[in-house]
Amino acid sequence: MPSETIRRALVIDDERALASVVASYLERDGFEVHLAFDGPEGLDSARSVDPDVVVLDLGLPRMDGVEVCRQLRTFSDCYVVMLTARTDEIDTLIGLSVGADDYITKPFSPRELMARITALLRRPRRAEATPASAEPLTLGDLTVDLESREVHLDGALVPLTRTEFDVLSTLAKSPNRVFSRRALIEDVWGATWVGDEHLVDVHVLHVRQKLGDTVAEQRFIRTVRGVGYRVGPGT
Repeated sequence: MPSETIRRALVIDDERALASVVASYLERDGFEVHLAFDGPEGLDSARSVDPDVVVLDLGLPRMDGVEVCRQLRTFSDCYVVMLTARTDEIDTLIGLSVGADDYITKPFSPRELMARITALLRRPRRAEATPASAEPLTLGDLTVDLESREVHLDGALVPLTRTEFDVLSTLAKSPNRVFSRRALIEDVWGATWVGDEHLVDVHVLHVRQKLGDTVAEQRFIRTVRGVGYRVGPGT
């Protein structure tokens, strides 16, 4: 296999047996796999390996997964799947708010984890799948540039994660359409994605917060009660 086609994965988990199982599934799928067993070691590995995907445990020693993810996002746009042994909603919200793309609760099936990773990797990194001729989308003072994958509000860059950008751009490209959670899942994560569809709500919440929207004032993403979401006019 040519070196440029190699996909790299980093597994950061202090449960060594579990990390080895996950690594074996990734290797079977053609990944070059690297392991780390605490937070600082994981960040060092991420800097040297430049992974395409990181499987990150929330409850790490020395530095928890939330902080690892926060620091990781300062230098990498890799896909991040967070592992958590806790089902509390706040854990999910915190993990995704620092840039995780997906999460899965322990215990889990390695096959389910691989299905999640496969769905993530079908999505483009940066602007790889966007035609150079794509025109920026405008919603009032908000501009969504599909080519550069950048969002500007009143001329200022809005620092969205890749998943947040994908959710916003999917809505903005079809301004007259109301998307159900499932429809957004299929457009952003892929039709084969399985898991809690309320993941969509978490990412919509984060986009709204970064755009200065509130539940009461939904300028850019509007909730259509009982159905889903659509873009607003931005005014």
